[in-house]
Amino acid sequence: MDLAPLTPLYERPGPWASAYLDTSFADEATLSRRELKGRQISEELAAQGADQETCRAVRRAIDSYAYGQTPGRAVFAAHGQVVFEPVLGIPPPDESSAVWAPLPHVAPLLELTPDEPDTLVVHIDRVGADFELRTAAGNRPEGTVEGRDWPVHRTATSDWSERHFQLSVENTWEENARTVASAVEEAVTRTGAALVVLVGDERERRTVHEALPAQFRVAVVETGHGGRAAGSDSTRLDEWIAAERRRQAYARADETLERFAAAKGRDGSTGAADGVEALVDAAREHRIATLLLRPDGPDTHREVWAGPKAEQIALRRTDARALGEPEPFPVRADDALLRSATLTGADVVVVGVDAARDRSPAEDLAADNRPETGRSGSEPVGGLGAVLRWPTDGNHPLVETGT
Repeated sequence: MDLAPLTPLYERPGPWASAYLDTSFADEATLSRRELKGRQISEELAAQGADQETCRAVRRAIDSYAYGQTPGRAVFAAHGQVVFEPVLGIPPPDESSAVWAPLPHVAPLLELTPDEPDTLVVHIDRVGADFELRTAAGNRPEGTVEGRDWPVHRTATSDWSERHFQLSVENTWEENARTVASAVEEAVTRTGAALVVLVGDERERRTVHEALPAQFRVAVVETGHGGRAAGSDSTRLDEWIAAERRRQAYARADETLERFAAAKGRDGSTGAADGVEALVDAAREHRIATLLLRPDGPDTHREVWAGPKAEQIALRRTDARALGEPEPFPVRADDALLRSATLTGADVVVVGVDAARDRSPAEDLAADNRPETGRSGSEPVGGLGAVLRWPTDGNHPLVETGT
């Protein structure tokens, strides 16, 4: 998961209010429920020591949310200002929660926003294609491309005089497929999509797929559900795409766990860190490439000491002072490590999450076919681990090369 959107949370000092709210349902009591939740969260923050200005800012944000349109919302505020209000992909397990702490409590955000790839959906016919981008924030159109509209239909006769026309139809199909394939490349570059779903009749999908360059470094899949024509049934298509996006996320988590397990098994040095002590050392040296987080792991809420800088993290208060911070503060290990990962350009993979909540039938099928992630002992023992940028053999790679 790309942590760059979290950067604004670490560009100003705390303490921070972090709140999570279920907004998935709407009924005749929605207005009163929203007011109740806004007041409840504000009071919880105040009881934990939050200032009145920040409590009011959080409550105003909650009072503005529409119910029944998104699974949930998170709110992060400090010094009387709301800084970040992401939409959640999954409703929180509790209707609401609130934390007042020196650092933003972002770990639940990662669990409630599945790391599913941004997906370019391409609705194809013989003339062109319509593009749609699907992300955690929602769906939006991404334009249309049109090729030649004549000739695109074969004739019913096999008379020899029609052979030239039939060849022209075939040439038009292939030319239009190349036009669509070129537009797919441009759209992927523009949107950063990591997955492309080709939708339409089998021949049309296959022709466009084959027209994409061999070095196209994006996953491309096809489905016969849905189509470009107006009125095409989208229900099964939506379920299929949701399942495929979830499958891609599972595959990435599994691949990362395999790299983590392999890196731990090397003799003489290790390219992985397992446990809070090893991770704190790696974070101080900016060696974390990919942070692994299991939200229910016992190490996630273990207390560490931190200062305002990413590398100011230690197991003991005296050690944190030795890093140049005279007044270090106690924080959860997961929040401190996520700050370090965000500010040093690392990413994070959430593992061991029960993804069965709120799954569609199609997603259940994908989950049934999913490998048993983490049950082979490849997960971090305490719920926190990392694949490192360079191994812990005492030598930085730049030192070894003399640069």
